[in-house]
Amino acid sequence: QVQLLESGGGLVQAGGSLRLSCAASGVTFNNYNMGWFRQAPGKERESVVIISWSGGNTYYADSVKGRFAISRDNAKNTVYLQMNSLKPEDTAVYYCAAGRGYYPGRSVGDFGSWGQGTQVTVSS
Repeated sequence: QVQLLESGGGLVQAGGSLRLSCAASGVTFNNYNMGWFRQAPGKERESVVIISWSGGNTYYADSVKGRFAISRDNAKNTVYLQMNSLKPEDTAVYYCAAGRGYYPGRSVGDFGSWGQGTQVTVSS
C-alpha cells in the first residue's frame, strides 16, 4: 500500500500560483501512475491531471490545460502540481493518488491509494 502525503495548498488570489507536492512511501514509486484529483463542495471528485509511471505520458483536464503542469521526480518519490493563473473555480480539495497499470487510467476507480487532501482556495 502506498502512503501519500500532500502539501502546498493554501489561499491565493485569482491569477496567482501554487505548487502542490505529494510524497510517496512504502512502495517502488516508479511502478505507479500518479494523479491529481480535486473535489469541490457538492461536486464529484474529478481528475485534474495524470502522469504515467515513466513520466512519458500526461493527461490534463481541459479546464486546466495551459495553466497547470504535473511532474514527477522518481528519485525523490515525489509528484508535483504547478498551478498558474488560478481561478476561483479551481477552489477545491486536491488529492494525490497512485495506481498501477502499464497504461494509466484516468478515473477515480483506477487509483487505489489516496492522500488526505490539501485545500486550495482561490479568491476573486
